[in-house]
Amino acid sequence: MTHDNTLVETVAGAIRGVDDGRVTAWKGIRYAAPPIGDLRWRAPQPVKPWPHVYDATRYGYACPQPVDPRLPIDLGAPQGEDCLTLNVWASSDTSAGDRKPVMVWLHGGAYILGSAGQPLYDGRALTASGDVIVVTVNYRLGALGFLDLSEFDSPSRHYDSNLGLRDVLAALHWVRDNIAAFGGDPDRVTLFGESAGAGLITTLLTSPAAEGLFAAAIAQSSPATSVYDVSRAHRIARKVVDRLGLSVAEVDRLPEVPVGAIVAASTDVFYETPLSAPGTLAFAPNVDGDLVPDYPVKLAREGRSHPVPLIIGTNKHEAALFKWLKSPLMPITPEAIRAMFNQIAAEQPHLQLPTDDQMGAAYANLRGRARGMGVARDLGFRMPSVWLAEGHSTVAAVYLYRFDFATPMLRLLRIAAAHATELPFVWGNLKSSAKDPTFKLGGVKTGRAVSERMRTRWLNFATQGEPIGPPGEPDWRPYREPDHESLLIGRQDAVISDIDSDIRATWGTQVLNFR
Repeated sequence: MTHDNTLVETVAGAIRGVDDGRVTAWKGIRYAAPPIGDLRWRAPQPVKPWPHVYDATRYGYACPQPVDPRLPIDLGAPQGEDCLTLNVWASSDTSAGDRKPVMVWLHGGAYILGSAGQPLYDGRALTASGDVIVVTVNYRLGALGFLDLSEFDSPSRHYDSNLGLRDVLAALHWVRDNIAAFGGDPDRVTLFGESAGAGLITTLLTSPAAEGLFAAAIAQSSPATSVYDVSRAHRIARKVVDRLGLSVAEVDRLPEVPVGAIVAASTDVFYETPLSAPGTLAFAPNVDGDLVPDYPVKLAREGRSHPVPLIIGTNKHEAALFKWLKSPLMPITPEAIRAMFNQIAAEQPHLQLPTDDQMGAAYANLRGRARGMGVARDLGFRMPSVWLAEGHSTVAAVYLYRFDFATPMLRLLRIAAAHATELPFVWGNLKSSAKDPTFKLGGVKTGRAVSERMRTRWLNFATQGEPIGPPGEPDWRPYREPDHESLLIGRQDAVISDIDSDIRATWGTQVLNFR
C-alpha cells in the first residue's frame, strides 16, 4: 500500500477504499459470513473469499435495533442482519511494512443500540497524526447477539451462547490475520470501547479465548458486573420466545422469524426487565462456562485476568443521562434502589451490604434523586471499575481515571459529565452531529484542549504502553496501594490520591454481581 493506492489484499480478497489526502478509509469489510438463516444464533463463520475487488467505500449494515426517539442515533448506514463488518482508517502515508500500533473500537449502546459507522466514531482525527491504525467493529446486538437459546438445542438445531462476544473475537482474529496489509502491527493491538463495548472488553479480559488477541485495553464506563448466570439468560430467552407467540415445540422456527418481529419482541423485554429487576439488563454477556468461565470482576480479583496494561474509568455523573432520558435502565428512585438491594440480598445472602449509616456518610452531600443517581452511578459503573482495577493491578499496570469535564450547555441541562459525554473528546469529533447540544452555549476552545490531552494519552498508551500526556501535564501513575491514584479529566487534568475513599469504604471489597 502506498499513499496514493487504496487497494489492499486481505486473506479473503482484494478491497479498495478511499483516500481524502490525509487519511485512507476502508469501510464495510466483512470479517465473518452473514449471520442469517441457519447462521442466526450461531457463532460467526469464516467469510467466503471474493473473486473481484471489494468496494470498501461505504459502511456495512448496522445490526437491527430499536429506534428510540429519546436518543436519536445516526447509525451511518441502514439496518440489516448482514452486519458483521468492520472499518479501517490509516494516515495516507502509511505503507504495508510500517507495523503501526492498532486501536480496535467497540461501540456502546446497552448491548442493543449503536453501530461502528456512527459519525462520532469516524477515525480520521485519531489517525491523522500517523501514529496508529484504527478499526471499528460491528457486532450483533440485542436478541440477535445476546439471547441464550442453548436450552432449546435439538438434534436439528444448535444455538451458540454469547454471540456478540464471539463476533468481537472473530473481528480480532481478522485483525491478527489482515492488519499488516494495512500497515498495522498485529502484536500491538489496543482494544478500546465504551459502555457495553467496554463491558465486552472487561469480559474478554478474563476469557481464555481472547488470550493473545490484544496487547492492551481501554474500558470507558464499563458495566463490568452486568454479566449474568445462565439461568437468568434462559429466563430472558423464554420471555422473548413467548412474546413472539412461539411454543417450546416451535422454537426451531426462530431462524425463520422476520427480524423486525424479533427486534420488537426483544425491545419489549429489554424495557420490562429493569422494571421487574432494577439494575439489570435483558441482554448482556452470560457465564456460559465456556467463553465466559466465571464472573469477570471475580476472576480479575483472583488474579486471573490477561496480563495486559489497562486504562479504566468512568464519568462523574454517569446516571444523569439516564435520568434525562427518563430511562429505566438505572435505578434512581428510592423505591427502585430498595428493590435492587432486596434482590441482591436474596440472591447473595452472604454479602454484607452497606448499612443505612454507611450510605448516609458516603452520600451525605446528596439528597433525593441526586442521592439515587450517586448510588446508581457507583453500583453500576464506578465500583465495578474500581473492583476490577484493584484486581487487575496485581497482574498488569492499571490506570484509573474519572472524566469530570462538562460544557456550559451540559451543565445547564443538568447532565454535566454524564454517561458517554467523554466520547467526542476521545475521538476528536467535537461536532459530529447537528443535533448534539454539547457546544450550543460555547466551550469549544476548552473542549479542544480537553480532547487534545485525552487523545494524546490514549494514543501514547497504544503506542508506548503508558498514558503519557502532553508536555507539562501531570504524570498519571498506575493505580496501586496505598495511593490509589486517579487522573481527573476536567478543564485541567489533575492526579488525585484515592478519590473513591468514601465509596470504597461503603461498598467494600465484596463484588456485587447480579445472578
